[in-house]
Amino acid sequence: MTAHADAQTRADAGRGFAISSEFKAFIARLHFYAGLFVGPFILIAALTGTLYVLTPQVENFLYREQLTATTAGEPASLAAQTEAARKHIGEGPRFFAIRPAPRPGETTRVMFAHPGLGDSESRAIFVDPVSLAIKGDLTVYGTSGILPFRTQLDYLHRNLLLGEFGRHYSELAASWLWAVVLGGVAMWFWRRHPKAAERARANPALRDRRWHGLIGLTLSLGLVFLSVTGLTWSKYAGDRIDALRANLGWVTPSVSLKLGATPTVDAHAHHGDHGPAVGGAAPGSIAQLDAVFTAAKAAGIDSPHVEMRPPRGEGQAWLVREYDRSWPTQVDTMALDPRDLSVVSRADFETFPLIAKLIRWGIDAHMGILFGLPNQLLMAGLGIALMLTTLLGYRIWWRQRPAPGSLPRTLVQAWLRLGRPGRALAVLVAAGLGWALPLVGVSLALVVLVDIARWQLARAA
Repeated sequence: MTAHADAQTRADAGRGFAISSEFKAFIARLHFYAGLFVGPFILIAALTGTLYVLTPQVENFLYREQLTATTAGEPASLAAQTEAARKHIGEGPRFFAIRPAPRPGETTRVMFAHPGLGDSESRAIFVDPVSLAIKGDLTVYGTSGILPFRTQLDYLHRNLLLGEFGRHYSELAASWLWAVVLGGVAMWFWRRHPKAAERARANPALRDRRWHGLIGLTLSLGLVFLSVTGLTWSKYAGDRIDALRANLGWVTPSVSLKLGATPTVDAHAHHGDHGPAVGGAAPGSIAQLDAVFTAAKAAGIDSPHVEMRPPRGEGQAWLVREYDRSWPTQVDTMALDPRDLSVVSRADFETFPLIAKLIRWGIDAHMGILFGLPNQLLMAGLGIALMLTTLLGYRIWWRQRPAPGSLPRTLVQAWLRLGRPGRALAVLVAAGLGWALPLVGVSLALVVLVDIARWQLARAA
């Protein structure tokens, strides 16, 4: 009985090892196919992202004339600066926002909504705050207010300058990157060997494989971080993420610009007039800018990087927000009633839920702006390493590609060897990922079709 039990135990262990080997083969084939077909998209995303995070200093140099104020002295009022910009641009475009000069020697940006510009774009007039001279007239983009050079890099990274359709490329790269990385990490642990370095020195193919694995393993956490944060900007997966955040209460707080029926009294407003105008300025007019700025600072807006937007119509408030997303993060936002400059709504970063803060920091770190130059260098390093390991992956494939006329090893074959429970689990996981990350589902279906066709053609040949 004892001998029979020992034999049965060895047989069970053998079957367990066989199942494990089949699962490893399936993961290896999936890693290969994902890397082969999605690799070009990952490579382009890494290249364009690296260029983006390395160029703030280049942008500051290219547009130094627009960004620099050359006149020393007491700044003119914000209303006067805005009127100077209005005189330059004409009466047509709508005044959209103003960003007062953060420091002496810098220009004020007065931004206008202009026909023909894209989403999140505005026309910025750069004004010397002392002399009111117009220093520049450029299109700026997004919350960061980036200038045309980096805007093109941003579009290149986001959609390859192909508009909405081009966004599929970056979403495809972000959707698959985490899976490719985790599969590669698992394979590295399964294949590690005490004499791996010694073998790699004697075999170029093993050397490529070893460096490919070591780079991916070392940077795995950073690459998964890039994948997850990149998905927050995507179209289809981004919608799923937004819905998940809403259901879990992870939504970033925002302010309401809708006014009540009567103005409220705010202790920080430093005024006593609750009539139709403050300081003689019509509510919501350009003439009210300086009073709004003063009231916002008294209410807690303390960053030098501030943007103010006028009411869009009746019953709407002024929007005042900080846009300094370096460390420490200053992104407080408040809405001020134009009738009495009381604070009617506010969202202070220090009161954000922890998840909302982590999301804000994650996005800013992805963009290379959270810690300034160290963040830039870290993101650039991740991008360069990702390009290198992707190219090494293609080199490994080229060295080990099947000989002409031989039957290929396919993903479907590896899946069929998993057994019924393994096949069912793989289908369920694929269906779940396809729902959460739609481009993963679509691209995986295409890969399977190509895989089947490739197998059939090889058999026929």
